Amino acid sequence: MLDPSIENTQTQSISRTFWRYTLPAIAAMLVNGLYQIVDGIFIGHYIGFEGLAAINMAWPVIYFMVGFGIMVGMGSGSLLSIQRGKGDTRAAPTILTSSLVLMLSLAIISTSILVICSDFFLEAQGGAGNTLVMAQEYISVFTWGTAITVIASALPLLIRNDESPNIATGLMVLGAFINIALDYLLIGVFDFGLLGASIATISAQATVCVLGLIYFCSRFSSINWSAKFSWFNASFAQQITLLGSSSLFMYLYTSFVFALHNRLFTEYGTPLTVGAFAIVGYLMVLYYLVAEGVAEGMQPPVSYYYGAEQHENINKMLKLSVKVTLIAGTSWVLLLNLMPETMVGLFNNDDPLLIATAIDGIKMHLFAMPLDGFIALSSVYFMATNQGVKALVIACGNMLIQLPFLYFLPKVMGVEGVWMAMPLSNIALCLIVAPMVWFDVKSRKKQSRAQQDNPLTIDTAAIVS
Repeated sequence: MLDPSIENTQTQSISRTFWRYTLPAIAAMLVNGLYQIVDGIFIGHYIGFEGLAAINMAWPVIYFMVGFGIMVGMGSGSLLSIQRGKGDTRAAPTILTSSLVLMLSLAIISTSILVICSDFFLEAQGGAGNTLVMAQEYISVFTWGTAITVIASALPLLIRNDESPNIATGLMVLGAFINIALDYLLIGVFDFGLLGASIATISAQATVCVLGLIYFCSRFSSINWSAKFSWFNASFAQQITLLGSSSLFMYLYTSFVFALHNRLFTEYGTPLTVGAFAIVGYLMVLYYLVAEGVAEGMQPPVSYYYGAEQHENINKMLKLSVKVTLIAGTSWVLLLNLMPETMVGLFNNDDPLLIATAIDGIKMHLFAMPLDGFIALSSVYFMATNQGVKALVIACGNMLIQLPFLYFLPKVMGVEGVWMAMPLSNIALCLIVAPMVWFDVKSRKKQSRAQQDNPLTIDTAAIVS
């Protein structure tokens, strides 16, 4: 558990702390991502490229709801860890109440947006005919289940920051198994199509919501919310929103980029090209979930170290996180290029043209994928160290920098330009983000040396089990 006691630490204990938080976070992200990926596998095999194109147009619309939940979960989780690092545990119940009020408020906003604008969002991506009808079916269930999606996205992050990463992971594993079982039943047996996929996902998320709320009222939670209930605090809500806003923008970025790619692939290609992009997107998401898991696992210790002014430990944790993120990304790119038919075959193995188009997409779209993980990690790092503005700048920059690439490259290269836009923009953004991180690390080294030179400064401390 997070312990405010101060002890000397060695590199080994930093590594142990990193893996203690990162492994459950990676597992949780991969399990959570199964909601989306399993839908894609069943739809790809039972419906084909039109179903893949439809769900790929639906997900950008749904992603902003998930982003609201992640914003509250990451923001409140960071705030909880920062307060604990400062030795303040009394604020936890108020932070939890404020985060739940934020979730419900954002869910109401999400429902209103979907009721009014969901058809427009789909048509703006080039949705038409049978693809549009299937996408509308998928979104219809989420429109009235926004509260479930928002809360289910946030609660595991809060539980993890309540010193229970294994319980958070267990909840998400349970939800994933429920989703898989219902996908098979509703898509494979009863042939409900995308409507069945959305019902399966919402049902699994509802289970996570109920059990997550029960956890916070139980003896397993250090917050013990039912016994220490407190009212909404506007100041905490503002801090949660600021700290988590970069995570929201990362999801809005993903939503926007996928939507724009769908539109351009429809314009310069065909619905089959959109289906191939869906497959490539699922394969990219598998790595992105690992990178986000590393970032989310890094966040609680780094926030704690920040609150306790342990600058050397922050730098050690960041260095290890960057190393793991880049190695994982490079390994995944190599595997995808060595075994492309096998990877694409997870989603469809009976349409040669779809398979060939997806393999071409892997080669053109994913070669700079490790840099995408580094960008996401950098944003969470600045959020964890209470530098919300820098985190937000990176998140917004990640979205804006792609626009000129997506505008000019397709005009010159056609559909190949659409595939190439994202990796080239990631390379350009890293030329900005890497120096930002580097100068921040140098600043912390100076602060660490100043602490060591000051005889009144407490020795470096760590999170201990």
